[in-house]
Amino acid sequence: MDPTTDNAGSSGGARSALESLRTEISKAVVGQDPAVTGLVVALLCRGHVLLEGVPGVAKTLLVRALAASLELDTKRVQFTPDLMPSDVTGSLVYDARSTEFSFQPGPVFTNLLLADEINRTPPKTQSSLLEAMEERQVTVDGTPRPLPEPFLVAATQNPVEYEGTYPLPEAQLDRFLLKLTVPLPSRQDEIDVLTRHADGFNPRDLRAAGVRPVAGPDDLEAARAAVAKTTVSPEITAYVVDVCRATRESPSLTLGVSPRGATALLSTARAWAWLTGRDYVIPDDVKALALPALRHRVQLRPEAEMEGVTADSVITAILAHVPVPR
Repeated sequence: MDPTTDNAGSSGGARSALESLRTEISKAVVGQDPAVTGLVVALLCRGHVLLEGVPGVAKTLLVRALAASLELDTKRVQFTPDLMPSDVTGSLVYDARSTEFSFQPGPVFTNLLLADEINRTPPKTQSSLLEAMEERQVTVDGTPRPLPEPFLVAATQNPVEYEGTYPLPEAQLDRFLLKLTVPLPSRQDEIDVLTRHADGFNPRDLRAAGVRPVAGPDDLEAARAAVAKTTVSPEITAYVVDVCRATRESPSLTLGVSPRGATALLSTARAWAWLTGRDYVIPDDVKALALPALRHRVQLRPEAEMEGVTADSVITAILAHVPVPR
């Protein structure tokens, strides 16, 4: 294969711009490189991201730092138990002067929507995002209204064991391209966080922390075009299918990965291959994205869950047993 095509012109510049996103975000967020990489991959694949972690691990700050590093419009919605669907999508408002109803757009009409603590609102409001995430439009009073391009939902949620949370419907979980876990920091990372705060870091003022826009819509378009040209061999396609089919046969799962999940795994592996400087996909790319692309698309059997089995452990075991193409 000829890598010169991939590195030529705007493609190489786009890769540099997107790689610099990680540097900018690290000015505000310490030690969450996998989550940062996942957000960049989602941007390349026109997908949405679900960030899960306990309160206080910088999930919201991570998305805000991403928005500050991009020349994109961004809005934030705090999901609460009393939030209504129209608070997200917008609604018709009566204008007394014109005696007509006019549409007042909601915060979903943006490039990057931060849906903060999405599982603290009831399923009715959660589902208001379904059409926006899948069709990239909002229908109000029978009239479809397209959303801006690019459009990405970055949702944060607390673990479902926490009080006051509502599990996301399976249909909505499946609309998220990736589910990224945001763990507690290591001891050294936590020391770095406290040192930054002691030195005057203000998480509410990212500009003062030096975070600047380093990529824009043109970079995204050039990068997406390059990702679309990344070669996927028949052997890699078959490997992705075999991994996903193995989840449907696992005795630990009641629900395996659907063809939509297989498509997500393939597209994210292509994006990761391009980010790492290759114009073709290898099995390691598939393995690297298998957990974030698939963990939210499977359901554990209750007895397996009681035995301490997790979605991640099932997928890891499957990756260890499915034959890898040479």
